[in-house]
Amino acid sequence: MEKISSFMINHNALLRGIYVSRKDPVGTETITTFDIRMKEPNREPVMSTKAIHTIEHLGATFLRNHPVFAEKTIYFGPMGCRTGFYMLLKGNFSSEDILPIVTEMFEFISTFEGKIPGSEPRDCGNALDHDLREAKEEAQKFLEEILLQIKKENLVYPE
Repeated sequence: MEKISSFMINHNALLRGIYVSRKDPVGTETITTFDIRMKEPNREPVMSTKAIHTIEHLGATFLRNHPVFAEKTIYFGPMGCRTGFYMLLKGNFSSEDILPIVTEMFEFISTFEGKIPGSEPRDCGNALDHDLREAKEEAQKFLEEILLQIKKENLVYPE
């Protein structure tokens, strides 16, 4: 069985950043999948399930309510390895194209106050597994250390 393309990236050389993982034609549209990598794989501790779950709820809520990206958002959710998120958008985008919306999303997450959207047992299959404080800390760290001072090596997969 052939390896899928995301398993062919050298994770030992992968930095934190925003990467185009793939582009898929769907009818007349293109779906662009982004790898939003918040932790260096195999070199940094991964995010806790509580933090990543909360970031997922806040990020998905932000994107689905955004005046421009709501209709372009297909999916926002965590990677199984807990080092980041996949974001699927309708359209042919580059990492540079979406840097402003990703920055805006992480600013939203890092400053969010109040009840986590969709965190009630009626709305969520694991309602006890949230941590707003930790999610905000992870978002702020990614924002300050990567998004607000982005470099080319944080936007293009390593060879």
